[in-house]
Amino acid sequence: MNTKNLVLMALLVAVGAALYIVVPGINGGMKADFMLTMMFIGIILFPTFKETFLLAVTSGVLSGLFSTFPGGFLPNIIDKFVTGFVFLLVVLALRKFIKNIIVNYCIVGLGTVLSGTLFLSMALLLTDVPIDFKYLFLTVVIPTTALNVIVYAVVFPIVTKLLKRSNFKTSLQSA
Repeated sequence: MNTKNLVLMALLVAVGAALYIVVPGINGGMKADFMLTMMFIGIILFPTFKETFLLAVTSGVLSGLFSTFPGGFLPNIIDKFVTGFVFLLVVLALRKFIKNIIVNYCIVGLGTVLSGTLFLSMALLLTDVPIDFKYLFLTVVIPTTALNVIVYAVVFPIVTKLLKRSNFKTSLQSA
């Protein structure tokens, strides 16, 4: 892992954290999680265990710290950690197709659904907060999935264009 990778991952996490802070909590404090989108971009660009570990842990801790959901700290950490490594496995399995933008949209959407499901499940298990899983899934997770795919569609081309101009080496150039 080199310093350039760390700097880019830190920038992605910082942008995700800024977006996460700005977005208001809805339906019991759950938020649309744009930090998740930035984590996915980082994993697609740097699909290794070490980078995924760093992205997942930092995204989870920051999401937990800024969560407006009651008792959301630990569920956020667990959710980002598990989602990050499942997403890494999917990216590695689909390595040949990773340049196809439709494949990326699909895995970002499915990753967001997994993340929301894990978050709600962990919150249900670890907190005393009465949670209506189905209601929160339909009113927060599904809209967040659509928003994350849209944000990904806007941000990812910008990031890749900037990386090409700076002669930065990522998995997309070597794929």
